[in-house]
Amino acid sequence: MNVASQSTVFGRRNEPHTVIIARGNEIRHFTIRPWVAAFCGSALAAMAIGYLLATSYLVLRDDLIGATTARQARMQQAYEDRISALRAQVDRITSRQLLDQQLMETKVGELLERQTQLSLRHGRIGPLLERAESDVGTPPAAGISASAKPDKRAEVTDAALQAYATASLGANLGAGDAKPFSLWSTRSDPLPSDTAADRADRLFVSINAALKAIESQQLTRIATLADNAYKNADAISQALEAAGLPVDGDFGKSDTGGPLIPLDSSMTFDSKVRELDEALDALDRLKTEAQRLPLANPAPGRSVTSPFGVRTDPLLGTAALHSGMDFRAPTGMPAKVTAPGVVVKAGWNGGYGRMVEVDHGNGFATRYGHLSKIDVTVGKRLNAGDVIGKTGSSGRSTGPHLHYEIRHHGEAIDPLRFLRVGKKVARYL
Repeated sequence: MNVASQSTVFGRRNEPHTVIIARGNEIRHFTIRPWVAAFCGSALAAMAIGYLLATSYLVLRDDLIGATTARQARMQQAYEDRISALRAQVDRITSRQLLDQQLMETKVGELLERQTQLSLRHGRIGPLLERAESDVGTPPAAGISASAKPDKRAEVTDAALQAYATASLGANLGAGDAKPFSLWSTRSDPLPSDTAADRADRLFVSINAALKAIESQQLTRIATLADNAYKNADAISQALEAAGLPVDGDFGKSDTGGPLIPLDSSMTFDSKVRELDEALDALDRLKTEAQRLPLANPAPGRSVTSPFGVRTDPLLGTAALHSGMDFRAPTGMPAKVTAPGVVVKAGWNGGYGRMVEVDHGNGFATRYGHLSKIDVTVGKRLNAGDVIGKTGSSGRSTGPHLHYEIRHHGEAIDPLRFLRVGKKVARYL
């Protein structure tokens, strides 16, 4: 095959590749263009690469599937661990809520029991305190008078406590600021870091402190009234003894003894109530004894014209014993008995003129002489202050007045001694 001529100007020309196939006498040739060669090479390369990739996939497929499966298993295990952790946290929260609920229910039960106890105590001591205040007459000390109304703060009802507990626990202990009753205001303001359980604990501490304060006020008030009752009884007893008048022989004696046994706190209230009851009984006994004695003034506001004792007789002008006291009184003024008793004489009695004698028991009797009129009859039972007649100047008298006598077993006693005692003990009776 001849080589084509070359151009001296443009250089050698590139001839296309020619493929010649000879078979016997037949000769064939194909001209291969550069782009056809490039295409065929690219196709062969692509096929080779595809073959290699397919072979690699088939060889490594098990490893890839195993890795994917392992990764999914790890992810699943992580999810399960996370779910277990969350479930455990929920269980812990639930358990704590149950414990908090049980604790709160226990505290609510204790508070309700204390409130019930205070209510029962108030019902028990209510009549006793009324009796003490009416009998003693002297009000408690200024610091104790404020406790006269302790139960307004003690009215923490079952419904209020249960409502608070239910609301708090039902909202995961998050409703602590509901303030269901007034005692909530006694607690300090909650801190931002406080939990609802902390606020609930503060609330119960405040309520418990308030109930203790109420209980302490009740005991203090009872003790104060008992002390006042004993003081009043002592004052009456001392006044009667100083005047030489009869008094309960057993009052004030303390001939006691025995081993010291500390008192349980639960028995303190009963002991204080019993002490107040005993003090009031002692005061009542002394009051009863004092009220049976003729201690009142038969003519209050009237001057004494003639005292008890030796005097100059107004008619004869000689020394004589005056067995009573004369009070200046106009004719017709009501004459009142000075103590309860029974009329034993009512009528004319010599120098007494119209006279009424009243027996007061224990040997004591009073006489009211020179009356212008008698309004009672023998045997009539009288109370202190009852009118027995009208003053006048009957009998051995120089003018209208009231003659008043006190006798003990028939012997005349100076009425002034009784009037002085009556003035001292009047505020206790």
